[in-house]
Amino acid sequence: MSGLAPILRALLKRAEPAVVVSVAAVKGSAPREAGTHMIVTEEASHGTIGGGSLEWEAMLRARALLGGGDASATMKLPLGPELGQCCGGFVSLRLQRADQALCAELEAVEERERQKLPLVLLFGAGHVGGALAKALAPLPLRLRWIDGRADAFPDPAIAGPEVVVSERLLDEVDAAPAGAAFLVLTHSHALDSMICAAALQRGDFAYLGLIGSRTKRAQFERGFRDLGIAEERIARLVCPIGGGRIRDKRPAVIAALVAAELLQALADVAAKDGAAKTGEAA
Repeated sequence: MSGLAPILRALLKRAEPAVVVSVAAVKGSAPREAGTHMIVTEEASHGTIGGGSLEWEAMLRARALLGGGDASATMKLPLGPELGQCCGGFVSLRLQRADQALCAELEAVEERERQKLPLVLLFGAGHVGGALAKALAPLPLRLRWIDGRADAFPDPAIAGPEVVVSERLLDEVDAAPAGAAFLVLTHSHALDSMICAAALQRGDFAYLGLIGSRTKRAQFERGFRDLGIAEERIARLVCPIGGGRIRDKRPAVIAALVAAELLQALADVAAKDGAAKTGEAA
């Protein structure tokens, strides 16, 4: 997931003035939550605080700051008839002219938020693996992209994923925290099988997806049973990935379908964990 801090760092490096707009507080319904940021320059904007009249007014005020005067400002905006938005809530914005200290603060905030994101391990840098890396990179995930072949990764690199060149793929499975998600798309069926078996033996994953056909799944299942892996764990393997009514073998389409499937699986796990914690508190 790409953040705004690298963009702000690059702007400061080339001495291009910028304002950071932050959602300081929200009451009622609003398009984005508190802690959301965007960057505004004279010619462009990066990120979004929700679009519409709210964002337009914020950009106008930010560019007024760039013209001189105060280094910061506060805006308190009702999202009703005054702005022509039907959310009905109330948003407080903080606008600050960017400097090195603010950039460091934003970097620290984004790193803390990044560490809270679900970890996804993507094994395989082939055509579909590359399409998946592109599809997953902008999403609220920590993406670790792994292959033993250094020349399999694209040049220039895709911004966002942590690229790992290693032939010790099972070590990556073992080192993953509980609740991680695994996408298995290597160039080798033998590697695919070993990675899936290791994840199934752990059993504490949020999602395990394997590229392949139903025939491939049936073959792998026989091997998993020979290893003594329980049926309920084998049943959690998703293969083919990106299931549903759409059948399309183009990498970009597969990637879009798998990204949606993965996000839904992670949301289901988060909801289940939230319900469990609520029950414990009760």
